[in-house]
Amino acid sequence: MPFGAFVTGDFKVFDVEGFRTRMDEIRSRVRPKLETLGHSLAPPVSRSAGAEVFAHVAKHARRTVNPPGDTWVALGPDARGYKKHCHFKVAVSRHCVRFLFEVGPEHADKKRWATAWRRSAPRLAPVLRRVKNLAWFKNEHDEEPAAPLADLAPDALAQLGDELTRTRDGQLVIGRAVPAAEAARWTEAQYRAAALETFRALVPLYRLR
Repeated sequence: MPFGAFVTGDFKVFDVEGFRTRMDEIRSRVRPKLETLGHSLAPPVSRSAGAEVFAHVAKHARRTVNPPGDTWVALGPDARGYKKHCHFKVAVSRHCVRFLFEVGPEHADKKRWATAWRRSAPRLAPVLRRVKNLAWFKNEHDEEPAAPLADLAPDALAQLGDELTRTRDGQLVIGRAVPAAEAARWTEAQYRAAALETFRALVPLYRLR
């Protein structure tokens, strides 16, 4: 089933004032497209990851006052939820679409993952630095990346794993952002291609144990 691609009006949803009004717009305009996109991506991402992934569209259930600045579909290994696991994400916000890999603040064992990253970083970091447009984001909700991976020395990239355990809310977010003005002109096929290209480059991180 075609998901329709995101258009200029979908990005402008995040200009709408008020929690209830913006949430109504997200539910009616953006969420159905994310749901369809997520389900269409799940089979090829599962093949690349070597294990089944499940699509989870953000419900923003914890929010009651402040309207969200972005919304997303996440792809992870558990049908019940994604936050306790490494996951991929397509996130839509006012100024961009982001295709991300995340080890989030609620990951069940960040210390173990960080150890695996430090062990594997000498092999993975040089490869990741060569992937066009990949960048590091300080926070999962940031529209602007903190640094392109190509600008980080291999040892600096390896040290990003330390962000997971440095604070309670530590996270590691790597991916790419596409400006809304560009993404609004994309076809459905271009969205899927961009997502799969990014996720496949980051599959080695998803597989880390």
